[in-house]
Amino acid sequence: MILDTAERIDLLSRYRSRLQTGQTALRERYLAEPDASRLLYERSHLIDGVLRDLWKELKFPEDLALVAVGGYGRGELWPASDIDLLILLPETPDATLATQLEQLVGLFWDIGLDIGHSVRTLDECLAEAAADLTVQTALVEARLLVGDYGLFTRFYSEFRLRLDPQTFYRTKRSEQDERYLKYQESPYSLEPNCKESPGGLRDLQTILWIAQVAGYGNSWRDLKRHGFITHQEEQGLERREKFLQRLRIQLHLLAGRHEDRLLFDFQTALAEQMGFKATPTRRASEQLMQEYYRNAKTIMQLNTILLQNMGAAIFPSNKQPPIPINERFQNAHQLLDVTHENVFHETPGAMLEAFLVMQQHPELKGLTARTIRTLWRARTAIDDDFRNDPVNKARFIELFKQPRGVLHELRRMNQFDILGRYLPNFGEIVGQMQHDLFHVYTVDQHSMQVLRNLRRFSETEFAHEYPFCSQLISEFERPWVLYIAALFHDIAKGRGGSHSELGAVDAKEFCDSHGLAEEDSELIVWLVRQHLVMSAVAQKQDTSDPDVVAAFAAIVGDERHLTALYLLTVADIRGTSPKVWNSWKGQLLEDLFRQTRRLLQSGGKAPVRHGIIQERQEEALRLIRYYGIHESGHENLWRQLDTVYFLRHSPEDIAWHARALHYRVDAEQPVVKARLNPHGDGIEVMVYTRDQSYLFARLVGFFSRAGYNIMDAKIHTTRHGYALDSFMLLDVSGRDSDRSMISYIEHELEDRLTKQAAPEAPSNGRISRQVKHFPIQPQVNIQPDDKGTYYILSVSAADRPGLLYTVAMALADYGADLHTAKIATLGERVEDTFLITGNNLEESAARVKLETHLLNQLEH
Repeated sequence: MILDTAERIDLLSRYRSRLQTGQTALRERYLAEPDASRLLYERSHLIDGVLRDLWKELKFPEDLALVAVGGYGRGELWPASDIDLLILLPETPDATLATQLEQLVGLFWDIGLDIGHSVRTLDECLAEAAADLTVQTALVEARLLVGDYGLFTRFYSEFRLRLDPQTFYRTKRSEQDERYLKYQESPYSLEPNCKESPGGLRDLQTILWIAQVAGYGNSWRDLKRHGFITHQEEQGLERREKFLQRLRIQLHLLAGRHEDRLLFDFQTALAEQMGFKATPTRRASEQLMQEYYRNAKTIMQLNTILLQNMGAAIFPSNKQPPIPINERFQNAHQLLDVTHENVFHETPGAMLEAFLVMQQHPELKGLTARTIRTLWRARTAIDDDFRNDPVNKARFIELFKQPRGVLHELRRMNQFDILGRYLPNFGEIVGQMQHDLFHVYTVDQHSMQVLRNLRRFSETEFAHEYPFCSQLISEFERPWVLYIAALFHDIAKGRGGSHSELGAVDAKEFCDSHGLAEEDSELIVWLVRQHLVMSAVAQKQDTSDPDVVAAFAAIVGDERHLTALYLLTVADIRGTSPKVWNSWKGQLLEDLFRQTRRLLQSGGKAPVRHGIIQERQEEALRLIRYYGIHESGHENLWRQLDTVYFLRHSPEDIAWHARALHYRVDAEQPVVKARLNPHGDGIEVMVYTRDQSYLFARLVGFFSRAGYNIMDAKIHTTRHGYALDSFMLLDVSGRDSDRSMISYIEHELEDRLTKQAAPEAPSNGRISRQVKHFPIQPQVNIQPDDKGTYYILSVSAADRPGLLYTVAMALADYGADLHTAKIATLGERVEDTFLITGNNLEESAARVKLETHLLNQLEH
């Protein structure tokens, strides 16, 4: 029937009121007594009643059928999910029926239902299902709501008859692989999707869809009945499904919309609603996310086991007999297979042996379903007796010494919960997120990333990416000690206190109990304790100062320790986040390594400053002559420069400056020169001008507005009152080339410095959501350096547009003189270091005043 206006208004009023009243009651009942399964069923039941009554009231022909499909067909309707419907027709509708159907769909929306609908004849449905896996999957769980039962039965029977379990299995596996790739094959993102990410609800649904098509039922109880899972595994799956159901329901209610991503915006409130409480060392949200990651990891494990088990049942087995490897294992069609179901129960140590066999037999491409299943069920046998068995200890160390498969098998051990059971302290960091806005992986996954990077250093196919690291590790004796250090370097995260010191204790206990040679044990423990030192020195200290290098050399002691620390540091930084590493950091670390190695090779004594200056001047003179400058052309400039300048600049920079300035040492016009960084990415800029107030702030503002981050700054004042400043810039605006910007920087910056216009603040940008929801309290500290000549200003704060400009203005307002600036961006956090003098900084009261002033500026 076609409604007139009055009938439509009356119907809308009644059904909208009924729907709103029902939804409110469901929400209130759930909040009073959270029961995810009940809410999903009751909301589905509520919508069933509304749709049936509306269909009947509109008097649709009896030979049509209204069908629930997808999640709604399964009887699970989330608070903000779409309601997927199929309107099934016996034949193509005439104009009158088409109008009625359009009216129906409009009414669905007008009463407040988010409808996803299709209108198809039986033949169209079957054709669409054959061509589209998504449609096919949605129809697997089709359920008649109202209408012609015979039409629905004919359609569903024909649809199921055409389903091929083998084809469906392959396509769903491929679909899952594609979905995993979209999420980097990991559930451990900062803001995972609790439905689509690996280890989310979709993994559980995929299992049940395949089971249903293959005739194994549509519930965990059915899978237990068919022998695919045990009673304990059935309970585990139900428990984890309920956790995700409740999490997704709470997320929908909290967001007030269809939102499946665990955004930072919601994590704290979600954690509190689900009963997590903050502790002195961990946020409630961190505890929630660790629970989520562990849940997701287990779901991925069970998904792998069940899909392989069902695959083995769906596809007829190859009759070719397996090839024996030893009395416990065999090669079954290039998969590692146990010789019988009780191998791991009879010989628990075979659990470690399985991974060693995988490393030693490159023809093996994975594990059989039977091996995975028996390994998973036997993992609880890893106890203190297992860990104390000398054979198991020796076998575990052997895993690190193999020429291939180290990373793959340790990852597999972590995936199947073997690694965390053998190393209980490692088990504590599994799924532990670090909300420091620096690491984008959980602690265990970060450790695996570090191990991955170390392994890549030794693989020839990656030598072009890591040429220097590849060279060093190829000459390094027993590189496997580095892999153990990588596994332990962050093992004490989340305990409170220094994770480096606590981790060193764990590493020492491990090395002693596993009988490692004293030399190797000492190196591993030392690396865990000192793994942060090299990055701190390279990024925060003045490595042009020979005393800084000498102090670092005293820490490392010899070349083996230096090389090990360098390799671990590069692997560690590159394993935190794709945004953290850049070529400038690589250059800083390599420069520190080379300087320290030269010092160690010369006996470890810091060279005399005068000797260093003489060497740099001689090399700079050689380059100056290469440029064709007169033999004495540099002298006017060098007379105005002190020893600090020559200590802080490389011979290449000294020669570049002389080439640009030798004929205009007393120029009235500012001189700005820029060039591509000869050692990597970015642009070097030299600024030479009569000193002027707020110069650094003016330069910072200009570079920021041009789309560059300052990575390093050397600020120098000549004897006759000129500023000679050098900057290393990295492009943050996504331009293809820096070359086109060189003339712009030179011309525009010269013009601004000539006019001495007021400093231009950087354009405002948006603060990231991460920073908004996990604010970092700014920290400012001023300490005298070892000689008492300069003062080291350390600033740690959340990165935001204009941060460096704010610091520059605060220093200028206070009257402090800046000499160097080192800028370290760590994800969403910056840790900047400045060398300053002036304005009575030798007095503690003056330093406190400047610290307070800076904090006030950074907090606003």
